[in-house]
Order: sequence, then C-alpha cells, then structure tokens
Amino acid sequence: MSSQTNNKAGVLASHTAHTSPTTHSSLYRTYRPANFSEVIGQEHIVSVLQDSIKSGKIAHAYLFCGGRGTGKTSVARIFARELGTTDKDLYEIDAASNTSVDDIRNLNESVHTIPFDSPYKVYILDEVHMLSKSAFNAFLKTLEEPPKHVIFILATTEMQKLPETVISRCQTFQFKKPNLEVLKKISIDIAKKEGIKIDDESASLLALLGDGSFRDTLSVLQKVLSLANGTKKEISLAEVEQITGAPKSVVVNNFAKGIITGDAVLALAQLDVVRENGGDVKLFTELVLESVRKTLLLSMNSGGTNGGSARMPGEAINFEQEKGSATDAERLALKSPKKIAIILERLLVAHGRLGKSAIPTLPLEMVVAECLE
Repeated sequence: MSSQTNNKAGVLASHTAHTSPTTHSSLYRTYRPANFSEVIGQEHIVSVLQDSIKSGKIAHAYLFCGGRGTGKTSVARIFARELGTTDKDLYEIDAASNTSVDDIRNLNESVHTIPFDSPYKVYILDEVHMLSKSAFNAFLKTLEEPPKHVIFILATTEMQKLPETVISRCQTFQFKKPNLEVLKKISIDIAKKEGIKIDDESASLLALLGDGSFRDTLSVLQKVLSLANGTKKEISLAEVEQITGAPKSVVVNNFAKGIITGDAVLALAQLDVVRENGGDVKLFTELVLESVRKTLLLSMNSGGTNGGSARMPGEAINFEQEKGSATDAERLALKSPKKIAIILERLLVAHGRLGKSAIPTLPLEMVVAECLE
C-alpha cells in the first residue's frame, strides 16, 4: 500500500534532485546556500528555525512569504535536511501547476505513508497562493492535523491571496528583500569565484537590475560574465551597460544635472537618447533617483566628497567632482538641499506614474518642466 500511494503522489510531487553544481550552468543554482551559515539576509528566520531544531519544537506547518528570489525554497530545503530528511522523503510541489482538488486529494492520501528512511516527510509547496479555492478547502483538514511524521512548508510571493484559514494554521516567516549593498557584495564575490573582476559601480548596477532578488541579480551577472568567454579577467561598467542594455551613466548623470540646475535643453536631450536607444524608462528613472539622492546627501554634507556609503552608477553628478569648473547654477545647486529634496519628491511621483502614460517618458518630461520654476 505504501508503494502504491507514493506512486500516486508522484503525479503531484517529485523528489528534489540535488545535482552537483557542475551539471548546472545557472549561477543561482551553483551558489545556492547549502546550509544555514551560507544564508544571507534572513538571519531573523534562520535563528528561529535553528532554535526550533535544537529544542525539538517543530511545527507541523510553516509559511514562507517574500518576494521572488529571496531564498524561500533554499531555506526550506536546508531546514528539511537539518531535520534529517533525505531526498527520498523530501517532496517539492509546484502549486501553480497542481491547482486542482484532485491534486490535493492525491497529496492528502500520500501523507499517510511512513517516510522511507527519515524522521519526517517534508512537503514544500511553492507558489501556494495559486491553488484554487476548492483545493484550499480540500487541503485544510490535512494542513491542520497532518500525521506526526509530516511537515508542510508553504512558500508564496503573494501572502494576501491566501485564505486566512490557511495562514492561521501555519507558523509564518516574512523573508526580506536583500538591499543593494548585499546584492552588490554578492555580485563581486561570485564574479571573483568565477575568475572575473568587476568594479564597485558595475556591481551596483547589477544589484539595481536585480530588483531585490538574489536569483535575478545572479541571472544578470551570468549574462555579463558570458562576455568574458574564458578570456577576459575584468569587465568594465561600460561593458555591463552595453550587455544589459542599461542607460549609460553619462546620460543618467546629465539628466540629473539638467533638472537640478534647471537646464531643460540638457535634460530633454538625455530623454531623446533614452528613447532612441529603446531604453528602459523605469530603470533610467531609478538610476536618476539614486544620482539625485547622492547629490542631496552631498549638499547636506557641506563640502564632503561622498554622498553615501555605496557607490552607484551615475552616483556622482559630475559637478560634485569638478567644483573648480562648476557653473554658478551648479554651485548654487550644491548649496540648496531643500531644492534637491523637492526634485527627488517629483521624481518619486514620476516613478509611480511610469507604465500608466501613453508616452513612456512623459512623467519625466513633466519633472523637467516643473524644475524650471
């Protein structure tokens, strides 16, 4: 009966395949954390899980919530292994592909078979919010009172879509999005392990392109490292911009300079460049925001040379480095943090309007007009 039930469960769940890194071309899989000590940025979760293992107080159901690529599945796998669960008793289910009541009924039957050679059978349900309402209803009883040898780990990027009845039956953990500094360091470290050197600004751009996701950051890094082709030992910011299609730092810099000094001609010329190159207006706006933010910090630092701890592409609006040749308007801008703060606020508003305008650059053109005041 055990074999028959497990075969039925195989329609829904597959054992995890922990293949050696050499069989993967993906940096994210190659450098995925293998134990709790390698998990970055989720210390608040790791410490609780480790304590529960030490104390033997293991919950029957966990809910891991957070953005894509923040390590939910990796931590779930590590937790399962730390509990002594082998690959034979570790099941990963893609809830997005197994949404029906029949899928959940198969799962409900499979949990009653004993583990092959582990103290627990662990079921990781990824993207669990994709289950249908009827599937959730069929799952509730099992989730509330599973056999003692079963642990469920539900993972989701959209906790708000889960029924409250599911959430209340789980111990919930919220995964944090890694900040730019963390993603930047990871980019530099992994590039180094791959035998390639990237500078701070290149790594910062990769971090921004990663959009708060370890997986996405490493996907972009992999694309950039492919440029090396086994021959290059160092990749420049210009090459990163070229291969990723990111706006050039000089374009970002000049636009920021234009809106801060009220030079509409300079600012609009940069938007022309973005349009002609088919650039990502959202990414361009985020880079401008970072550049203007750095200038705000610099203006409040009254003569300091660095507007923040992290170097960002387009970080230094050029006149901060060349005060000897700065125009009167540029010198005045550096002495006007309140004005720069207002410009930042307008940029944030424009960023929120992106994607809602029939003309992609219109929100930024409005910022240029407002900065002429």
